[in-house]
This record gives sequence, structure tokens and C-alpha cells, in this order.
Amino acid sequence: MDKTALLQKHFAEGMTYEEYLDLADRLLAEGKTSGTNHTEAMLGYTKMNMHRMHRIDKSLTVKEALKDLVAKIDRPLSVLIIAELWCGDVAQNIPIVHKILATNPKISIRLTWRDEDPRLIEHYLTDGGKSIPKVIVFDPSTMEELVVWGPRPLPAQEMVKAYKQQDPVTKEPYSEFVKKVQLWYGRDRYETTQAEWLPILEKLQQVSKPTS
Repeated sequence: MDKTALLQKHFAEGMTYEEYLDLADRLLAEGKTSGTNHTEAMLGYTKMNMHRMHRIDKSLTVKEALKDLVAKIDRPLSVLIIAELWCGDVAQNIPIVHKILATNPKISIRLTWRDEDPRLIEHYLTDGGKSIPKVIVFDPSTMEELVVWGPRPLPAQEMVKAYKQQDPVTKEPYSEFVKKVQLWYGRDRYETTQAEWLPILEKLQQVSKPTS
């Protein structure tokens, strides 16, 4: 199955943001998370992530410039987000992306699991890795891919790249490094993700203008 067919399939079968959150609550009530690894550690990450997502949903105010650009998009667009419940970067970014885009009824947003069908993420690797989230914006009528964003804002991505390049013998445990990334998110207060979506929305607003 080629990339276009995979996009169509996963979007058609995908979850809304609200369904994603509801499913997270149901799985946690059963002692599960997404995927097949239901260890206490993965459940702990998932519980923390749900707390983060609900907090962002309640506290985030989208910048007016972003609201204005989203409102000017006058063509149907599809947005597919590749995610997993246990992923901290998903929890820190997807509520922001959703809140930015969801105000325009012409934009349809669906979420899909990374690991349920690994063929899709193979088309959206980051430096050879399967990092998530990945946000793919495409035209549903032509299947033209317009934007791919993710897995995290550039400063956080640079932190990850620098960590991976360190000497494996001397670098700190990954669990400690992740705490530093989450601290960066806390200090950034969603500013960088919103800033990175400003030129993306400008592009989408421009391509939605009539050509004649």
C-alpha cells in the first residue's frame, strides 16, 4: 500500500480528538495504554500525559494572529496526527495544534496510532527514527500533501539530537534527559509551537486562495 492509500485509510479510520481522550480514559480504567506495552511505567507516562493534555486544553489561549489565519482558510483540509498515549511530545503538542486548527469547520482532524500499522510512520521518519507526533495536512480531494510538522518544536528537537550524539558511555540516562525536555516545555509555555505554526498557517491560507 502506497503513502496516499495509507493516508486515506488512516484518516477514514481515525479518531477525533475527543474520541482520543475518551479512549485514553477507558484504557487507563482497564489498566492499559495504547499499543501492547502495559507496564506500570507506560501507564504512569499515560496518566501524566492525560493530565498535561487536559491542563493545556483548559489553560491555552491561542494567539490572535493564529486565529485570524485559520479563519481565512476557505478550502477543505484534512489533518492526520500520528500519536500514542504514552508519548510525552504528543501530550505537549497535540492539544495546541488541535486548538489552533479546530476553530475552522473546513478543517477535519483525525488521530491514528503509530504502532498499530507501522507502514504509515515509515513515510514520516525523523532522522531515521519513528518519533511522534507527526501532523500531516493534506487536500482531501487531490491528496496533495501540504504540510508535515513534528515531532516537536525545533529547540526541543535540537536537544534530542544533541543527546543522541553524546558518548553512550558517559551520557545521562534517558529518563533524566526526558525530564529536561519536559522542563523546557514548561518554561516555554507553548510559545514556540504556536510560533512554528504561524508560517504554516500563512502557507495554508495562501494555498486556499482562488487562483483566478
